[in-house]
Amino acid sequence: MSGDFDREIDRTGTCSTKYDGRQAMFDHSDVMPLWVADMDFAAPAAVTAALTARAVHPVYGYTLFPDSLYEALIDWLKLHHGWRVEREWIILCPGVVPSLSTAILALSEPHESVIVQPPVYYPFFSVVKKTGRKLLNNALQQEQGCYGMDFADLAQQAATARMLLFCSPHNPVGRVWSRPELERLLDIARQHQLIIVSDEIHADLIYPGNKHYILASLADSPESIITAVAPSKTFNIPGLNLSALIVPNPQYRTAIRNQLEMTHVSAANPFSVAAFEAAYRGGKEWLDALMTYLADTREMVRQYLAEYLPEIQLVPSQGTYLLWLDCRKLDMSDDELKRFLIFEAGIGMNPGISYGREGSGFMRMNIGAPRHRIRQALDSIHNAFERRKNSAS
Repeated sequence: MSGDFDREIDRTGTCSTKYDGRQAMFDHSDVMPLWVADMDFAAPAAVTAALTARAVHPVYGYTLFPDSLYEALIDWLKLHHGWRVEREWIILCPGVVPSLSTAILALSEPHESVIVQPPVYYPFFSVVKKTGRKLLNNALQQEQGCYGMDFADLAQQAATARMLLFCSPHNPVGRVWSRPELERLLDIARQHQLIIVSDEIHADLIYPGNKHYILASLADSPESIITAVAPSKTFNIPGLNLSALIVPNPQYRTAIRNQLEMTHVSAANPFSVAAFEAAYRGGKEWLDALMTYLADTREMVRQYLAEYLPEIQLVPSQGTYLLWLDCRKLDMSDDELKRFLIFEAGIGMNPGISYGREGSGFMRMNIGAPRHRIRQALDSIHNAFERRKNSAS
């Protein structure tokens, strides 16, 4: 069953980070929140039905991962991404970011280096620094508004690095990497024996005209690639905190499992298990409707900016529900830009500078909300900017 994406759902008072965390994030509780990466849409009906059915049983004890859960993930990856995964490759984890940290701790030494590609999802920086590894930046290059990888610099960095944290599709710039780009990346990794941890949590959120290739599926030998996947972004269930690492290399699997066992953190609870399987089994029709809706919203934003706010340019987005806005023509510092949006326009977005210095002058906008609210946000920004221009004249 497809969703009603125009439906307004009041999330205040639900302990929502996005809504109930506005005061802490923006020093202002009355902003329209277009920041943290979850959507304001109801989850697929299959997920709600599975959670409701599980809640009816009044005992919520320690929980195992059933065979059917693994099969649901394997079937999804085979059907929708053409990737055949073995059951033994799968390690279930309490969220993608903890799994990144676990992989770094398990497969590298404190003196070794980890590469990231800014501007990039900010936990990539913290998981490297907080595990005591050396951080190397292989900044993306922007040409004619579109981002690409700097392969020459990457090859140079890879010569001394142990690992690359790769984001595919890329958050926040919205790139869906082409097959030639991924194959060139694999060549560099093979040449320098580089382990790639590929965060593909947005892999199902691809706009028409683009195709996502799972990196490991292109490799002649995928043993050096660890792939992170989850239903959380796809089906809007990130609060249930269940993801998977897919690790073809048996030695790497052992090391990662040992690291997880050291912390005694279980990824299993009755509700995450029910939702995970139900999403992959029954969420396809909802996802198709979602991507049609998001594509129309993305186009509305593009047209609005071009007509009413040409000072803000939309970086071409090929995937995710996160748009990367180039605000440098507004001629504001990062702090001024943030304060302008919060206190003059009443909009809360993620400042680009939080994704690395390469994000200075940008903002990340979450369009996972009813389209009329996104239009309202654009109107608020436009009106605030007009007021500012008029007061200066």
